[in-house]
Amino acid sequence: MVETSNDSNKKLRGISFKALKATMKGALVYAVYYILWMFIAPISQMIPGLQLMIETFVAVYIIFIIVEELTSGTIYNCFFNVAKALFVIGYLISAFNGGIFGITYQNINLIVDLRLVLEIATILSLLGLAKSVFQTINFMSEKAEYAPI
Repeated sequence: MVETSNDSNKKLRGISFKALKATMKGALVYAVYYILWMFIAPISQMIPGLQLMIETFVAVYIIFIIVEELTSGTIYNCFFNVAKALFVIGYLISAFNGGIFGITYQNINLIVDLRLVLEIATILSLLGLAKSVFQTINFMSEKAEYAPI
């Protein structure tokens, strides 16, 4: 088959639309982060490393959003959905240090047990992982070719 100019224009337009959509989603997530950071900023002075931890998470999450949008309609999108869900689970566990925080501020030692919050967040992330796996199964079943018997 010879590719016509019209087909290449459609492909270019589709890729451009995906890139624009990915950029808009990434910008929207960053705007939400920026607005929420204004409220969290006073707390970050008491907790060392909080800003770096949150910024790293947001940056990687935005990269996953952009890559997922660019690969939409392919099997790679399913892989990136699963990778994003696994990243969220892993980052939550490593960031929460098992759910127990110890903060020393001047002469006050404060220990906070956030294991329940960590468990809830991990269960919600596992639901996202299950959704991604089911989307992958659905995608593969739609693309399967049936051979006549």
